[in-house]
Amino acid sequence: MDSIYNDLNAPHSMGTTIIGVTYDGGVVLGADSRTSTGMYVANRASDKITQLTDNVYICRSGSAADSQVLSDYVRYYLHQHTIQLGQPATVKVAANLVRMVSYNNKNMLQTGLIVGGWDKYEGGKIYGIPLGGTLLEQPFTIGGSGSSYLYGFFDQVWKEGMTQDEAEKLVVKAVSLAIARDGASGGVVRTVTINKDGVSRKFYPGNTLPLWHEELEAKDSLLDILSAASPEPMVS
Repeated sequence: MDSIYNDLNAPHSMGTTIIGVTYDGGVVLGADSRTSTGMYVANRASDKITQLTDNVYICRSGSAADSQVLSDYVRYYLHQHTIQLGQPATVKVAANLVRMVSYNNKNMLQTGLIVGGWDKYEGGKIYGIPLGGTLLEQPFTIGGSGSSYLYGFFDQVWKEGMTQDEAEKLVVKAVSLAIARDGASGGVVRTVTINKDGVSRKFYPGNTLPLWHEELEAKDSLLDILSAASPEPMVS
């Protein structure tokens, strides 16, 4: 029993899969939705893609509390920055601010982050900020516990100059693969696409994701029961 209580009292951890991909004209961010507390799933539909400004979003992994409070601080600072300059902050400015907060508190924060967005100066940009506060600008980046299953996959399928549709399909396919292989990733897939036209958020339920080798198709799941038009009455 003690081990059960220890798990329930463990920090909320986003053992997770987060992805950022650039394409010809913008960026696509994606994440699963499972938040764990020890060996238990504390939230199966959490949103790990957080808005920082109108044109910049951040994907969060690691400690849920650490990543949430860091995002709140950075959002506040960027708001002040926008007021002072009279124009939106660039993706690079937002990413550097995340890096600074992460690095200055590296002994206390347990979170890996991906910052992505679009601005009129440099277009779509993706930055990875792993544990410790390093800043890495990359055409694509992956993070979280599910990332170890995806490096070879991205080496094979990544290509320059993808269209928006190709990039979105790649992100959904990659997250679904991580969900199939990584026990700490699961739930639904959320994506955010950012380009000169604005921001588009999409939601992919678990029963719409592609199945992988040896996976079984879900039958009579809770989602199926809740969506049924006229559920069968209970008979004693």
